[in-house]
Amino acid sequence: MSVRPRALVLQAPGTNRDHDAVFALELAGADASIASLLDLADDPAPLDAAQLVVVAGGFSHADALGAGRMFALSLDQVIGDRLRAFVDSGGPVIGICNGFQTLVRAGLLPGALGHNASGSFQCEWVTLDPQPGVCVWTEGVEPVDCPIAHGEGRYVHPDVAELERNGQVALRYRRNPNGSDADIAGVCDPTGVVLGLMPHPENHVIARQHPLHVRGGGGGLGLQLFRRGVEHTRRS
Repeated sequence: MSVRPRALVLQAPGTNRDHDAVFALELAGADASIASLLDLADDPAPLDAAQLVVVAGGFSHADALGAGRMFALSLDQVIGDRLRAFVDSGGPVIGICNGFQTLVRAGLLPGALGHNASGSFQCEWVTLDPQPGVCVWTEGVEPVDCPIAHGEGRYVHPDVAELERNGQVALRYRRNPNGSDADIAGVCDPTGVVLGLMPHPENHVIARQHPLHVRGGGGGLGLQLFRRGVEHTRRS
């Protein structure tokens, strides 16, 4: 019987998808726990023991000063060096929605996230198409159906062609909901171990979570991404 890797979900005041991420990680084969940045400031041991890290989504610090900004400042101040060392050692990290915004603002992922082209908050289901590249989270993954819930999810980058050459475009929207450059829904760092995406794969890890499940619809589960992250810890 294989040992279940230790996963840590980072939360900040206002995040609201941390328990959903724990549920997804447990289904994917990890033992998961939640730690706030306030707790890690006093005791960083849970992060030091982790083999996989999730930066949870939600509305951290009420999105004061811009989505993800305060979360990123707190993250950098409290565990920035430790998290970078974790990534340098090959540890997988995924940031979802507000967590993606946080990782971008913290400099762990390229590009920026701006207001939706519609100018309004959007909550709907989307289909994500994994792209060939270096991302360990999307390797061998089939298209994923999951919801979005954001007002600042439009991904922009000054040189998308460079990202594509480097294999860092991890996921694309099949139908672009927010005006993101080149339909990009998720990107990874040059090593492929850090993934950020705006949609919420943790909210479609069992079939009945999809609104069309009772009618025979639903598409691919977001659970696939978490399983790939867990598998990577076992290969490392």
